[in-house]
Amino acid sequence: MKTRFLSLFLATLILSSCGTRINTANDLAINTPILTAVDLNGVSNDKVPVSIDPGRFTTETVIYRLPKVVQGTYAVSDFGKYVDNFKALDYQGKEMTVSKLDTNSWSISNAKELDKVTYLVNDTYDIEEEGGIGKDTPFSPAGTNIEPNNFVLNLHGFIGYFDALRNNSYTVTVTAPKDLVHTSALQNIGTKYSEDGATMINTYKADRYFEITDNPMMYGALDVEEFQVGDIKIVLSVYSPNKVHTAASLKTTIYKMMQAQKSYLGDINSTPRYDIYVYLSEGKKDSPKGFGALEHHTSTVVVMPEQMAEEALASSLIDVVSHEFFHIVTPLTVHSEDVHYFDYNNPTFSKHLWMYEGVTEYFATLFQVNQGLVEKEAFYNKILGKMQSSMQMNDAMSFTIMSENVLKQPYKDQYINVYQKGALIGMCVDILIREGSNGERGILSLMKALSTKYGKDKPFDDDTLFDEIVEMTYPSLREFFDTHVIGDIPINYDDFLDKVGLEIGESKIEANYILMNGAPIVSGDPQSNTIFFTEMALENSFWEAQGIQPNDVIKTINGNELTLQNANEILQEVFFWKPGQDILVVLHRQGEEIIIDTTTTQGYTLGKGLIEKSDATEAQIVLREAWLKG
Repeated sequence: MKTRFLSLFLATLILSSCGTRINTANDLAINTPILTAVDLNGVSNDKVPVSIDPGRFTTETVIYRLPKVVQGTYAVSDFGKYVDNFKALDYQGKEMTVSKLDTNSWSISNAKELDKVTYLVNDTYDIEEEGGIGKDTPFSPAGTNIEPNNFVLNLHGFIGYFDALRNNSYTVTVTAPKDLVHTSALQNIGTKYSEDGATMINTYKADRYFEITDNPMMYGALDVEEFQVGDIKIVLSVYSPNKVHTAASLKTTIYKMMQAQKSYLGDINSTPRYDIYVYLSEGKKDSPKGFGALEHHTSTVVVMPEQMAEEALASSLIDVVSHEFFHIVTPLTVHSEDVHYFDYNNPTFSKHLWMYEGVTEYFATLFQVNQGLVEKEAFYNKILGKMQSSMQMNDAMSFTIMSENVLKQPYKDQYINVYQKGALIGMCVDILIREGSNGERGILSLMKALSTKYGKDKPFDDDTLFDEIVEMTYPSLREFFDTHVIGDIPINYDDFLDKVGLEIGESKIEANYILMNGAPIVSGDPQSNTIFFTEMALENSFWEAQGIQPNDVIKTINGNELTLQNANEILQEVFFWKPGQDILVVLHRQGEEIIIDTTTTQGYTLGKGLIEKSDATEAQIVLREAWLKG
């Protein structure tokens, strides 16, 4: 999962289970399909009717659950709390006794008489808190949306499982208005239409419950583009409520990115089809606020602000979608037993988030310079940014202990560091392997070897992975893991940078239009309900060139009045400004109106940068080239 936090200041036609089924006792076998119906035509008060027919049970009591946690999120989602009017019906259609065990679980007595369960599902987007993650709602790309023009069907939010039947196959029917465009990573085995032609009924097949959680769908006023990247069919589905962006406008970016990723990965096996679902949030109160993406084996769900400029959106999609696609390496191919046998309501977590999220993020950063999508200076800046961000977290915490206890405090608040220090751990491992092999091998070579040894159907033992990696590589990795990953000693990055002829020094670095070194260049006055520039804004060459002064009040940006109430929404757009955009900013300065009507240029500031050493040795330069381009 790749998260991106943008808060700058403070995210009925219920199918009757194909009729009543009276099965023999032996039909409890694994291969009995669970018949599931999701009725988008029957939505009332923003709630979708769901019906589950499990077949005949032979036990007296069964438990039905929706997930507490879903894979890839490392946070409690509690999808059961979005369920209303849960009912268990017997073969005569009468309600049965149901006991709610906890937020996500229902116990049904006299289960031999159970025909089906029915309930209504609320969506999560409408009630997200600011930030969209770590609050009381699921991370937006893992959440659900129910609108007439858009349904985000992360199926783990609609369909649960019976404890005894998690390995049973599922048949899922989705009933919807015929005019809704739909895409699904789940296998569609048939489509029927109502007699009047207004309703379509799509039927999908999943071999087990994991495939329900692993294959999202989207229905609505979608814009869809399908294209080939080598031997992979890419299906790009975009929902832009105000038609600001289209799949066609994003296609070139995605094509170029995926082509570069395939080239970088080489002979690592890939999926024949990959779905990218992009939901663009229009920034309203009931819109999703957790921007980022969630990985699946053959797809990803992305949530981003709709009002981003096209270039900024394209850049962000490269960051987040490439991260999710690289998850096909780990944990989707290389993973431990905790991942392989995931328990959605009582999960245990692997020690190796440094690899699942950290190495994945490192790949998503490194491949861009490796494949020529960005210049090496941009790569250096990203690496330095990760160093600076990671040091704002608890840098003296065992990464393996944090990973195993990621749902608990104090470790829960450190999770975001998997994208910072986790990626830097991947960088250090990469450099150590390059050093040990005279540049011939790197961390991608290691992941290919682990993929060959294990693969998606064979998990590794969590406690012995480090031993295996050291055996596959070099003794220097043992000291590194023991000291900095298992141990809690902060990494001295200077030692690793020196190996490739880099150092941290004074440099002219690119500046964001609203943030400087991670801090905003504006502040707010609650009494006047205004936002104003601070002294720090003068350190940004762009704003200095516009003649701004500290305490200038920002009245409007591109025609939108700026207040404390809408600052997060509007300044998110400023965060994503790129050079070449026409802007109109109105300031108030001691009663005088100041108008800035210009085109953005790249701003710079002086600060610490990652630079190439002027006295680097030939060996350091050769190793650096192997690291960046090998």
